[in-house]
Amino acid sequence: MANFVIKRDGTKEAFDAEKIKMSITAAAQRTDLSEEQVNKAVERALGAAIQEAEGKEEITTAELRGKILTELDIIESSISEEWRKYDQEKGNV
Repeated sequence: MANFVIKRDGTKEAFDAEKIKMSITAAAQRTDLSEEQVNKAVERALGAAIQEAEGKEEITTAELRGKILTELDIIESSISEEWRKYDQEKGNV
């Protein structure tokens, strides 16, 4: 798995699966999904992100975001919609 994540500003930080999980969960909290649905979606999207990072020394936040959103579009689009809304509100796109 990647050791480092390269952020948009070029800085690097340690790969932290828990931080990714918290980001997905935060987006999911803005939906009306059940806790069970949220947990399943979070685990699948987190698994996809970890798989994307396999075999790499570094990965960009853009790569991780893309993989997570692609997976969420398939398994629970309401979460990916909320993530994108949040990004737009914060000017992160």
